[in-house]
Amino acid sequence: MQKISRREFLGTSAAGALAAGSLFTGVKQLGADPLGVPIGCQVFPIREQLMQDFDGTLRQVASIGYRIIEFCSPPSFVTMGFGPIANWKASEILAKINSAGLKVVSCHFQFRELKEHLDERIAFAVDLGLKNMIVATLAIPPTAPMDEWRRAADEVNKFGEATRKAGIQLGFHNHGFEFQKIDGVLIYDELMSRFDRQLVRSQFQVANAFDEGYDPAFYLKKYPGRFLSLHLQDYLTSEKKNVPVGQGSIHWKEVFAAARHSGIQYIFVEMDMDALKASYPYLHGLQV
Repeated sequence: MQKISRREFLGTSAAGALAAGSLFTGVKQLGADPLGVPIGCQVFPIREQLMQDFDGTLRQVASIGYRIIEFCSPPSFVTMGFGPIANWKASEILAKINSAGLKVVSCHFQFRELKEHLDERIAFAVDLGLKNMIVATLAIPPTAPMDEWRRAADEVNKFGEATRKAGIQLGFHNHGFEFQKIDGVLIYDELMSRFDRQLVRSQFQVANAFDEGYDPAFYLKKYPGRFLSLHLQDYLTSEKKNVPVGQGSIHWKEVFAAARHSGIQYIFVEMDMDALKASYPYLHGLQV
């Protein structure tokens, strides 16, 4: 697939968007939320506020309208702001999340963490009641050859086999660097060809692909049934920065129309508190 410029992407019509409806049998329509699934948020961008006032921050998230959250594994994110809760038990975290009127369904884990402490982290995930465990990044140097990406993907398949036995679906979260090419091959495409489609699904960060000049809707359609969840930010091309969902250059109707057949179960806004507030009304009212 040739790289699609933002200009070409922005000129694409949204006329092909499909009518709104449930993504899969058994999912209840939740107002006007896209795909009929609840709108969630990833806590990483609000981690400083969360660590200062865990209960109050969660209540604030719920007051905006969010009903589900995606967490980060405290032990491996300890140097990125999660130190104050590194020793909390899963049961403590879960009680606080539920008390705020929220549910936690997914959590990010580091590749090395899963490689070295897989059984322990699966036990944490089970106690937290997770549906999904997400490999946050493969942390591969930009100068690494494709074989290093392939070896990492094979390792992720092993993680997925173990999580599946525990009743948890494994996912992989992309960044912009997977939308680079090595010897003419896009890293993201190589990973998707290497991942076992049953064991590892994609958590697609829409803005990261778009920022690199690729059409996110194209990839959602290219790999039907291979996706697990979406991470949402918007990107304003004219100012080259992330902005609240609905205030940037991404054609969200096209993205969600494409997502309808991709296997998406959850959507998470991945932005700071002000952007969480600004993004929710747009998403809640989005008709696709």
